[in-house]
Amino acid sequence: MHDIRALRDNPEAYDQGWAARGMSAQTPAILQLDQKLRAAQTALQVAQSRRNDASKLIGQAKAKKDEAEAQRLMAEVETLKGVLAEQGEADAALTEQLKAMLAALPNLPAADVPPGADEHGNVEQRRWGHARPIAAPKDHVALGEGLGLMDFEAAARTSGARFVFLKGDLARLERALGAFMLDIQTREHGYMEVSPPLLVRDEAAFGTGQLPKFSEDLFKTTDGRWLIPTAEVSLTNIVLGQVVEAPELPMRLTALTPSFRSEAGASGRDTRGMIRQHQFYKVELVSITTPDQSDAEHERMTGCAETVLKRLELPFRTMLLCTGDMGFGARKTYDLEVWMPSQGMYREISSCSNCGDFQARRMDARFKVPGEKGTQFVHTLNGSGLAVGRTLVAVLENYQDEGGRIHIPPALQPYMDGRTHIG
Repeated sequence: MHDIRALRDNPEAYDQGWAARGMSAQTPAILQLDQKLRAAQTALQVAQSRRNDASKLIGQAKAKKDEAEAQRLMAEVETLKGVLAEQGEADAALTEQLKAMLAALPNLPAADVPPGADEHGNVEQRRWGHARPIAAPKDHVALGEGLGLMDFEAAARTSGARFVFLKGDLARLERALGAFMLDIQTREHGYMEVSPPLLVRDEAAFGTGQLPKFSEDLFKTTDGRWLIPTAEVSLTNIVLGQVVEAPELPMRLTALTPSFRSEAGASGRDTRGMIRQHQFYKVELVSITTPDQSDAEHERMTGCAETVLKRLELPFRTMLLCTGDMGFGARKTYDLEVWMPSQGMYREISSCSNCGDFQARRMDARFKVPGEKGTQFVHTLNGSGLAVGRTLVAVLENYQDEGGRIHIPPALQPYMDGRTHIG
């Protein structure tokens, strides 16, 4: 959400920010609607003031026994009631129009975000690890089905496309990965583990930017709630409508939950395997900070996600996303991309984003400094630490041997009863 007062003061900065994201100028239409709204509010205030004055004058006219003047004033008050109703409706309608217009516009990119139209404009920051030499690497589908522990056909019969049954040791490996990730983030990085709701109301989905723009990407229940596409929605909305004391920040939260996505915009993309599914597990990281903490917190969060890949000894690179490839609510995003041998390329496994006060304005989430008057909007950050399904895929492909067995990464072996292989 955007501050209309800041937009009035510096419309050029907003249009430049949106232009960097490939959008045309938005401020002329916004300011025109804002001007209409303020005119309606002024007319409403004038009518209210005149009604109040006329009401007082009625009593004075009756005290003077000037019945004609009293009747005239009473007629004026009745007329003003209609004017007030009309102006009140105009005020409400224009307020909603302006709110909807502002809510549909993405966050402005930070000053150090590189320009670019799409993923080709992203800038590599660093790489870690080296790809293991694998002769004729199989993809995770061939490996999982070869082990008899990954069943897409049965999942299609029960649920349709983009679902999978994991069985036996692969199901256990998925569980081990989630526990491993949570342990790192809670024991080493100071995140508080949370078990959040998987269903949220409109207010929560609006607060983190899923509504109204991305409703088609979500699953909705018959009672009007939404299945979370990521635990970011539940975790960030812990501060929905709240005023937090500054000493309580930064607030660092993590959760392992299922995530549900319709993948409405991904028709034909990654239809094979587990890369893009309707249901998957993910460990989410969320930070609530003061504005002066958020940039440093963003770097810290990205490092926390990188730690998981380093412990699993999976080669990856860290990318700074360009203006045209960032998510709707982000002002700056780092993507972690893990090496996939079967594809011979790096694929996204985590996005860590600083949203600034964009989500906080939508949620009306603030903080207060003790001893100071007033409140300020918090800053919110979120990241994957990591997507469990994609990490499972990366482990299968990077740790395969020529016989189709999977070597279990040393860091995961304690979670697998000390076993060293699957298959």
